[in-house]
Amino acid sequence: MKVVLASKNPHKLREIGQLLEKMDIELVLESELGVDIDVEETGTTFEENSFLKANAVMQATGLPALADDSGIAVDALGGQPGVYSARYGFDESLDDWGRLCLLLRNMEQVPEQQRQAQFVCVITMVTPQGQTIQARGEAHGILLRQAAGHNGFGYDPIFYYPPLGKSFAELSPEEKNRVSHRAVALKKLEEKLKEAGYAHK
Repeated sequence: MKVVLASKNPHKLREIGQLLEKMDIELVLESELGVDIDVEETGTTFEENSFLKANAVMQATGLPALADDSGIAVDALGGQPGVYSARYGFDESLDDWGRLCLLLRNMEQVPEQQRQAQFVCVITMVTPQGQTIQARGEAHGILLRQAAGHNGFGYDPIFYYPPLGKSFAELSPEEKNRVSHRAVALKKLEEKLKEAGYAHK
């Protein structure tokens, strides 16, 4: 089955592609089909934004579309940046590293025992037949005070994952693909796809 990934992020294509290899799904970027859609993420939840992106690309291509919306939610900041993780600070001059540094600055006064955070990922597949299949995954950890590791992307260098004793940016791709929020969401999605008859059982 050919499915369009509603994303321009090559990191996401690589991560999701690796995790879907074992399923009977051929993942293609929307750009490979000549589609270039910027969906306004007006939702207030990961679920809403994930659906908005998948639905828009499905309508534009006529193919099943897969979208993920993900981010980091910090307990001490009331769940921020949350759905605004990629736009944190709402300053277009900030890149991934700039947003990471902004989050560290906003957490400077927070003591060690209150630095809990979760990476959240919601993946939605929308089909031309009107079916919506959605799954949510979370990874729970602690915010470091400085970056550690050179793998991954986004906030990975400051997200410490206690079960493996490393930051997400210190994990190998194989390790991350076992425990990440995206991996958890994809595993749940796989089960739901099987139930719906889309993936090999």
